[in-house]
Amino acid sequence: MHSGKVLSHSHPELQLENGPQAQPILKEKDFGEGDKSDANGETVKPQVYFRRWIIVGLFCLYSMSNAYQWIHINIIFNIIIKYYNESLPENQFQRETAVDWLSMIYMLAYIPLIFPATFLLNKKGLRVVAICGSFLNVLGAWLKVACLSPDRFPVLMFAQTICATAQIFILGLPARIAAVWFGPNEVSTATSLGVGVALGFLIPPVIVSNSESLDDIGADLSIMFYCGAGYMSFLFILVIIVFKDKPTNPPSKAQMLAMQNIGQEHYGKSLLNLVKNRGFIILTLTYGINTGSYYAISTLLNPIVLEYFPGHEKSAGQIGLTIVLAGVLGSIVAGIWLDKTRTYKGTTVGIYFLSMAGMVAFTFTMDQDILWVVFLTAGSLGFFMTGYLPVGFEFAAEITYPESEGTSSGLLNASAQFFGIILTIGCRAMINNVSVLGSNILLSGVLLGGTILTGELVFMPTLRSLLHLEELTTSNVR
Repeated sequence: MHSGKVLSHSHPELQLENGPQAQPILKEKDFGEGDKSDANGETVKPQVYFRRWIIVGLFCLYSMSNAYQWIHINIIFNIIIKYYNESLPENQFQRETAVDWLSMIYMLAYIPLIFPATFLLNKKGLRVVAICGSFLNVLGAWLKVACLSPDRFPVLMFAQTICATAQIFILGLPARIAAVWFGPNEVSTATSLGVGVALGFLIPPVIVSNSESLDDIGADLSIMFYCGAGYMSFLFILVIIVFKDKPTNPPSKAQMLAMQNIGQEHYGKSLLNLVKNRGFIILTLTYGINTGSYYAISTLLNPIVLEYFPGHEKSAGQIGLTIVLAGVLGSIVAGIWLDKTRTYKGTTVGIYFLSMAGMVAFTFTMDQDILWVVFLTAGSLGFFMTGYLPVGFEFAAEITYPESEGTSSGLLNASAQFFGIILTIGCRAMINNVSVLGSNILLSGVLLGGTILTGELVFMPTLRSLLHLEELTTSNVR
């Protein structure tokens, strides 16, 4: 770790004291008793609003709908291959990789577009970004209705690309919603709730049967696409009506500081500060490895499960759902744990190690031919691997405070997309040329490397938690 003078250049009143452990020491100026005055000289007190739960709940539904569109095609991979066979490449690897790209396009689109999307979030706020994302989400859903013919795989890919663009305006929002709307003792919980959940694993195998008739498959796909488009249209209307950019009063003193500086914030300078932060660079790599592994497993879950359990398309979807639901529980538990303990470093290392252990267990129980054991190990994998997501977001906010949460979370997600593409292609090559077992061992080894790197984060200083702790202490003294 560099000398303790690594801190925001835009907040000179917040400093790191030099020393062997570079512990952050909060030094405040002009804070009075914790209240600030607005432009009219009136006292502004931190306040939380009930509306915050409506907004985070709507965001969960909105995020879930886009996550559904990400995976709802690949979980019925073998059926999609059969239906669109005439418009796919003849070579087996190219044909299967083309369908994999229906998932990976989400990852590819994110990397170049996250920077303008983050700039828009910082400058225009939550409402504008949420409306943009929701509009693209519903547009992509209706375009999928137009691809209901075996010769229209390119149309399906274009529609999926629109949906992939929509997620650019989604993945950076959880940390920003939590910071703008929630109090200091609720931030981690709110972030975990904002991660979202995909029903895309469960619904498609139930609706779309592996029929020998292409007409029957087309009819099933029609039901799935029309229902999805209708639901997402409803969500788009709700976002326009309900979503609000920010509360009248900020929820905490830390957010007051951020709001005071937002007009002077320079996105390029903030990005440069993050790139110079060694702790954030390590976290970006490890977060990318963990989440990229999750993306690879999700994309290839259908062929992985069918290799050991032929004809169990519905089971593949149910295993995927188990991973996601366990992950939602893990996210909530991790968020609550962080709110109560503020043990960011220990929690990050512990969850990462358990994610790696879960992947190893999943790898070496698949060939036991016991389906309930696969469900159990998949649930364990999902609990810790997805539970790591809000921990990564919040730890990034801790070690980079007071830089923008949107910028830090955007870079974390860009890393996840990059590793997701690399690991998915690598695992597909392993499946085709070696074995499914080899593919799973590859992911286990990558996660082991990520666990070792994560251990270095124990020595990184934090600052935001000290500001929140000081705020809570002041409130309790009163």
